[in-house]
Amino acid sequence: MLEEIRQQPAALERTLRDALRLAERLKKRLAGHRPRLILLSARGTSDNAALFGRYLLEIATGIPVSLAAPSVYTLYGASVRLDDVLVVAISQSGESTDTNLVLERAREQGSLSIGITNEAGSALANLAEYTFLVKAGRERSVAATKTYTGQLLCMYLLAYALGGPVNPEDLRRLPEWTEKALALEEEIAERAERYRFMDHAVVVGRGLAYANAFEFALKLMETCYVVAERFSSADFLHGPIAMVERSFPMFLFTPSGVTWPAMREMLGKLDQLKADSLVITDQSNREALELRRQAIVIPARLARKSALPEEVYTQIPYIVPAQLFAACLAAEKGLDPDQPRTLTKVTRTL
Repeated sequence: MLEEIRQQPAALERTLRDALRLAERLKKRLAGHRPRLILLSARGTSDNAALFGRYLLEIATGIPVSLAAPSVYTLYGASVRLDDVLVVAISQSGESTDTNLVLERAREQGSLSIGITNEAGSALANLAEYTFLVKAGRERSVAATKTYTGQLLCMYLLAYALGGPVNPEDLRRLPEWTEKALALEEEIAERAERYRFMDHAVVVGRGLAYANAFEFALKLMETCYVVAERFSSADFLHGPIAMVERSFPMFLFTPSGVTWPAMREMLGKLDQLKADSLVITDQSNREALELRRQAIVIPARLARKSALPEEVYTQIPYIVPAQLFAACLAAEKGLDPDQPRTLTKVTRTL
């Protein structure tokens, strides 16, 4: 897992180089006719990438986005109207049976279909009309890391293809920013020591960072066997905050931008409750650096002024410290993050 986390800058460079060409072709195809709806189909870590895609695509393009419920097709056999819908299936292996079935039903109705996968010879790649290939190389650890960030990158490229104001030059900086985050590995390993006996936690993100909250929590659950809940800060304040007591472990993604005021308010409430709060941020958010002593700070200014929210390109660099933390915490607990109990790399569900 650690080796594959460290491979992410190179994997992102490879993915961007090849997938940007596809995005340019797709952009020409979509220029005359944008879909009325985008449907994203995925499971597991890929579903977290889809959650990020939902926020990004709606913000960047104004097109409504829905996350598919594959059981509607596989268990209930429902016929869903998919004409004039762009259907995107996301799968690390490309062999997720139910995810692929959603794409198959879309193609039967003549919908434009897109696949995002790490496997060029997979069923998904053969089924989709267009396929963004994540050039991560073989991922041996059961816990997906480099394929997740590759999928996030493909979401930026899909937004670009749909006419969103995504800047390819900013995307070219993502490998560099990811490298900056990787420089924190030693510090994160030291921080993980104090959480050795943690068996429960909450991870919070808002807006574009919401998907990373799901992904961080998933990594804590599958590699460290920590019961990790994940929330938007808005939802957390509507009830779940009642479970917080002194020293309760809280992990928060706090980029600068429009979500910061809500996250700042939440941190204030957690301080009053004397929770054990650790934030992941970068040098753009000076206020977060001043307010918090317990912070993992990416040594780069990631905020960007554009037509998109200033924190739009933070999500790939921000998940890297979380991945490192999960891998290091698993080691502290004497666990093997590459082979979590009862899990396999490819999961097929119907």
